[in-house]
Amino acid sequence: QVKFLESGGGSVQSGGSLRLSCVISGYTYSPYCMGWFRQIPGKAREGVAAITGDGTTLYGESVQGRFTISQDSAKQTFYLQMNNLQPEDSAMYICAAGLAPVNLVEDLYGYFGQGTQVTVSS
Repeated sequence: QVKFLESGGGSVQSGGSLRLSCVISGYTYSPYCMGWFRQIPGKAREGVAAITGDGTTLYGESVQGRFTISQDSAKQTFYLQMNNLQPEDSAMYICAAGLAPVNLVEDLYGYFGQGTQVTVSS
């Protein structure tokens, strides 16, 4: 059974930073691609960032240059460093597990966590 433990969300002011963490257990498929998606109620999920086991990364256009995805494979943990947050970044951030190559296509991910809420005030 694949399990996710997401943390690090919260409320910040515009221009602030947050670091999200996602601990994954039970996911044994390889080569993997781990991603962060975000969702606002009533809207489709948006791919934010993804990383594969060899360290290849991919970012959504709206977060390029502000967000950084990284991993600690030994700890089965993935991180999303978010800098210069803006109100439009407010959403539920959801960790997801899929297969390489690196991508931000929701249908290519087989497992999703519950998410951690990020709220950015102006």
